[in-house]
Amino acid sequence: MDSNIKRELMIENFENPFHKESKNGKEFIKANTYNASCIDNIDLYVRIKDGKIYDAYFDGEACAITISATSLMVKKIIGMTLQEARNFITEYYHMVNFENYDKTKLGNLLIYEDIAKQPSRKKCALLPVQALEKSLEICEEGGKNDK
Repeated sequence: MDSNIKRELMIENFENPFHKESKNGKEFIKANTYNASCIDNIDLYVRIKDGKIYDAYFDGEACAITISATSLMVKKIIGMTLQEARNFITEYYHMVNFENYDKTKLGNLLIYEDIAKQPSRKKCALLPVQALEKSLEICEEGGKNDK
């Protein structure tokens, strides 16, 4: 992906993030992730219905990388089955860690394919998928949703 396109996607999703708002209610699973070394603090709200991610939102204060990565992830995961979401998480971790991964599974999140070259920014790009992992764990443990 061209570096100018990557930059434009990041800026667009930072300045106009998709589904950035708090959600309350028992139909949403809330998971938090944060970076203790900076301001990044994200709450992810996921609604799971019939074994699929029916809807997702996020809120919080964070840097451009975290906000844009979360925005792009939220767009990507809506409609995924829980297994597809787990596979997505695996592929994303592989990408961020410079391991072999399936580019077809990540969509616009490919803008972070070189993030490991900046170790201090890697954590920023990982926060959204860590929140998604927590959400899936809560669901598996019999938490809210899946009704």
